[in-house]
Amino acid sequence: MPFKTLSEELIANLTFVVVCLVVVLVVMTIAVVYERIVRKKNGGTERILSTRKIVVVGIFSAISLILFLLDFPVFFAPAFYRIDFSELPALIAAFAYGPVAGVLIELIKILLKLCIKGTSTAFVGELANFVIGVSFLLPAAMLYEFRKTKNMALISCLVGTLCMTAFGTFFNAVYLLPAFATLYGMPMDAIIGMGSAINASIRDVTTFVFFAVAPINLLKGGLDSLITVLVYKKLRPFLKTEQRKAAGAAKVE
Repeated sequence: MPFKTLSEELIANLTFVVVCLVVVLVVMTIAVVYERIVRKKNGGTERILSTRKIVVVGIFSAISLILFLLDFPVFFAPAFYRIDFSELPALIAAFAYGPVAGVLIELIKILLKLCIKGTSTAFVGELANFVIGVSFLLPAAMLYEFRKTKNMALISCLVGTLCMTAFGTFFNAVYLLPAFATLYGMPMDAIIGMGSAINASIRDVTTFVFFAVAPINLLKGGLDSLITVLVYKKLRPFLKTEQRKAAGAAKVE
């Protein structure tokens, strides 16, 4: 391999690693800062990550990993786009404990997957899953953290789905697809061709993300939201045990 080509490949990979680290740092900072501000405003004294929460995050991360591995293709997108429900445990935990818990579950899930199964997309698929996943659960969790009502839960899920669809479509077009083409060694024309073989309306990157990526995010966000709304009320008593005990102790004092 020519030195120039090797250098370019090394730079591309290092750049991608830096982007991944920056994304994780920015997302986690937003979650922590917002959660602290809201809890201070509401007079809450509970720690962002207590021992019980850490245990639940670990359990939910394992469940999220299983759901991540149980992905399946969709008929309207190329085979490297697959849908899964791994954001479901993260969203439930984020509603119960705040945005930080949800983001941690998303991150741990990706790290576990890489340790167990590695990557088949030059790490682009894993970055996409994390970034697009948090673009769904972070807005939803932030809204619900601000006002925890049934109506706000519905609104939060709707907003999260729309944010994930808009951001996921944009991020795929401007970064993820080009990064996949560079790191995986697949020309962009070949990627577009895979989409055109499924849907003749796909002719370029714009139509690719409009007809393939956007529908996936809408479907995924809609199903995750529906399941969360249906099961969260039943899980909430178990997840909020710690808060009730703390509240009881405060009253005794």
